[in-house]
Amino acid sequence: MTDEQPMSLALCFDAPMQSWGTRSRGVIRDTSLEPTKSGVVGLLAAALGIDRDNNNAIAELAQLRLAIRVDREGILERDYHTTQNVPTTQGTGHRTVVSERYYLADALFLVVLEGRQQLLTSVAGAVRQPHWRLSFGRKAFVPARPLLPPDAAPIRASAETVLTEHGWLEPSPYLRATAHRDTQRPGLRTVVECPPNTVGAEARYDHPITFTPGQRRFAPRTVLVSDVPLTDTMITTGESLCI
Repeated sequence: MTDEQPMSLALCFDAPMQSWGTRSRGVIRDTSLEPTKSGVVGLLAAALGIDRDNNNAIAELAQLRLAIRVDREGILERDYHTTQNVPTTQGTGHRTVVSERYYLADALFLVVLEGRQQLLTSVAGAVRQPHWRLSFGRKAFVPARPLLPPDAAPIRASAETVLTEHGWLEPSPYLRATAHRDTQRPGLRTVVECPPNTVGAEARYDHPITFTPGQRRFAPRTVLVSDVPLTDTMITTGESLCI
């Protein structure tokens, strides 16, 4: 054990559409209301150029502690898809498959990774110059702005500290001005990985074990859902992040 203060890296997940599925099987493709552990690890693996079947590298990324702050709640939307000429299970003909695919519109997240400085530094460089194109759950759902400002780097702070002190990522001048005037502004929802014995902890089955096609497996983890106040300082310091 060590008393050394942890290192954290804060990322911005902003896009017109995002999808973070946890139970996507068959014709129903769901989405969580915030990024999943498996989705974040998959994005980092793409940035670093890690193959799906490199289980050791995936496990190293999955050891990063994940904390989410919802800077703008997304709107849950549904797409209705049809796919024609899909072979039947017996192979004797073709059929049309109807599916429903859910996604979040206009969501904005502060995604905080806590872990070793060397790994976080590698992640920071990779998301700036990714090996493969980055997307938020589906290939068409690409970021609306860079995940990191040019001068951002890992800092010596816990994930909880970053959630309470990092500038608000909302880019709208109108919403920022409105929040400045609002004396009863709501808090920002947070979802933070925590030990299983934490009071109020919830189980999430999205810790990736392997992304190998046909063998994808996930383990449970526990998170604490709470909120942090949106302070005047967060609104003010966040202005430079939204240029």
